[in-house]
Amino acid sequence: MSITDETDDGSQHSTSGFVAERARRIEQLEKLRATGVNPYPYRFDRTDSLVAIRARHEQLSPGSETTDQVSVAGRIMLKRDQGKLIFCTLQDRSGQMQLFISKSVIGEVQFDAVNEFDLGDWVGVTGVVMTTRKGELSIKVTDAILLSKAIRPLPDKWHGLTDIDTRYRQRYADLIINEEARRTFEIRHATISSFRRTFQNHDYVEVETPVLHVESGGANARPFVTHHNTLDMQLYLRVALELHLKRLIVGGMERVFEIGRVFRNEGISTRHNPEFTMMESYEAFGDFTEVMKLTEELIINAARDSTGTTTVSINGQDFDLAQPWRRARMIDLTSVAIGTPVHPSQSPDELRKIATKNGVKTEPHWGSGRIIEEIFADRAEAALINPTFVTGHPVEISPLARADRDDPYLTERFELFVAGREIANGYTELNDPVEQRLRFEDGQRAKEAGDLEAGGVDEDYLRALEYGMPPTAGLGIGIDRLVMLLSGASSIKDVILFPTLRPEVM
Repeated sequence: MSITDETDDGSQHSTSGFVAERARRIEQLEKLRATGVNPYPYRFDRTDSLVAIRARHEQLSPGSETTDQVSVAGRIMLKRDQGKLIFCTLQDRSGQMQLFISKSVIGEVQFDAVNEFDLGDWVGVTGVVMTTRKGELSIKVTDAILLSKAIRPLPDKWHGLTDIDTRYRQRYADLIINEEARRTFEIRHATISSFRRTFQNHDYVEVETPVLHVESGGANARPFVTHHNTLDMQLYLRVALELHLKRLIVGGMERVFEIGRVFRNEGISTRHNPEFTMMESYEAFGDFTEVMKLTEELIINAARDSTGTTTVSINGQDFDLAQPWRRARMIDLTSVAIGTPVHPSQSPDELRKIATKNGVKTEPHWGSGRIIEEIFADRAEAALINPTFVTGHPVEISPLARADRDDPYLTERFELFVAGREIANGYTELNDPVEQRLRFEDGQRAKEAGDLEAGGVDEDYLRALEYGMPPTAGLGIGIDRLVMLLSGASSIKDVILFPTLRPEVM
């Protein structure tokens, strides 16, 4: 590595400079221990967050000093030594604030100790709230203690983490330096909290269901396979939350939801991560039209609660989510996109010719519905920029959805697309156990024919349906993609704290 190369944290340090700085800090650590100072104390009692102090004193005039004594803790981000004064910028999870440290106030011994603090060190300080003559809200420090010595220097202030892969791999460093990263995960937290409040207002019960499944089902997706040693049995990491939640509807819980991780053994891209977060909800006695209304309410509330507005930027254009959302059938969108009518009542051979004519590849074992879905995904999906409910999916690609009451080839299902991305999926649930068995058996045949995403026959779920499931509507929302929309992130890796990455070359 040359002198201009990046260090392993992706920042613009020279190699020799980084090694020397780390060695200096380790030496300083040993000196502290030799003098009886514990550089990693067990605890620190703080009275306030920095944002709380700002809220109390936002109107404090320049050059003022209060009697408000506070104890705060955080990481040193900036430090300026001006002889008998030291100015530090302290950062906690709520924000930043200046520390005003005077030798005449804290004494020479402690002043010298503070002078040894490095950028990145965690410190706890006690003092009174004041403003400088320029009006900078500050804490006039009367006591300071080192809480954790940072051995590794922070990434360069101006360049930050220059390597994108390093930002995702070392998220801890990214969160220290990158305010935008911290904002994104604040939006994520607020979005999930908003969902829970909305569901509570609609009398839903939050539940937890198994991650390990005997049968892989609930979505057409390739599962991760694992093995339970004690029971000597193959298990699958869940690809969806659906089937266990609907068992609870059978049990009479009527309105349930779950926010949890699901796992799909598929590709990685700006929209896909092998493990991601889904919210799924199910309510008895409703159909897919009611769930579409719920979807709008959940997302509009989440936007307002997480960003303070219902307006989001979609491909550089502002869109108010509070506007009515478009609704259109998949077959109609596809037909318009290619200029040729399509319908799942057409034979697979006829639709395969239409697909080939439009440059869309198909597989020999696909039926009519699967071919239409592929044409839609290739030719129509990207044009769905503003929120659009795509409805009327073919039965073949919707094995758990109820057939449309007016067209037996279609289902009462919708997918919500925004900026060409699928955000949500919902439908009127199939609750006829006889028909559900036939759908499962179709999936099993597709699986045996080579479709690795097809599901099999879940006998226990069929047994549950035989006890009777009332009319039910279900909804699934991809939390990660929704947070991408609300935060303006361009990659799913930006909204997952620790995304899946290739092994690091050490």
